[in-house]
Amino acid sequence: MKIIRIVRKSIKDAFKSIIRNFSLSIASVSCIAITLIIVAVALIASYNVNNITKKIEGVLEIVVFVDRDATESNISDVKDDINKIGNVDSSKTIYHSKEELATQLRQEDANMALILDTLDDNPLQSSYVVTVKDVTKISETAEEIENIRYVTSVRYGENLVNRLLNVFGILRNGCVIAVIALIVVTAFLVGNTIKITIFSRRQEIQIMRLVGTSNTVIKLPFLVEGFVLGVIGGLIAVGISLFAYYFLFDFTNGVLFTNLAPLVAPGSISFDTTIILLVIGGLVGMFGSIMSTKKYLKI
Repeated sequence: MKIIRIVRKSIKDAFKSIIRNFSLSIASVSCIAITLIIVAVALIASYNVNNITKKIEGVLEIVVFVDRDATESNISDVKDDINKIGNVDSSKTIYHSKEELATQLRQEDANMALILDTLDDNPLQSSYVVTVKDVTKISETAEEIENIRYVTSVRYGENLVNRLLNVFGILRNGCVIAVIALIVVTAFLVGNTIKITIFSRRQEIQIMRLVGTSNTVIKLPFLVEGFVLGVIGGLIAVGISLFAYYFLFDFTNGVLFTNLAPLVAPGSISFDTTIILLVIGGLVGMFGSIMSTKKYLKI
């Protein structure tokens, strides 16, 4: 029962402190909300970078060209060797014979049909379309395939792939760094707010210490205050960031510039984003309070 009374009193004192220092609390909540909005932007950007990366990974394929003089048995051996490579998804390896490719070209382009008809032999090469499991290893996989006997060349848009992977890697890492940095900034903001609150109540705290009140009981209202300020800031950040993202999603019809860059549906990330921001807000608020009260109580 004593613990319940202490907790209840701490919560009451925390809200009294917030109301008593209303302008300071508003400033603190505003700073937390602004910081967490930026954190939310980084989180939403991270969700979308991962989604776009997966989308691109799904359409990236290696086209493997087989020697024109290869026999049917040789071509079959090439497929077996390709599927033995660990990063190759063997269930999605597709074969296109040179006859099939010639027929397709004739149907798609009348001029190409005339050119092919004038030639004695089919100049095209049979090919395999290969899907990789891990797109980050596509270059190494292409090199392994190129060393297979009867494979003359491979194509997978290596320059574009490498640029995309580099850009998305930088964006992903940048989002993580931004989130960590902003969390640290938020902790300092809350800590400074709590320091000012402690300073305004320094006489009351000294009296409590003189009558033998434990440090834990003294610190608890400030921990609750930091937690409440963090959660309120988190709620504001959730409301603004998700509303803005819903608007962006509707305005762009869920696509960023191209169908290869679809945005994540807001409904699929709303819950996770809300929980993450509230947890970050609450924990960072408490962390700032702990650092401030710990420093003060050492005096």
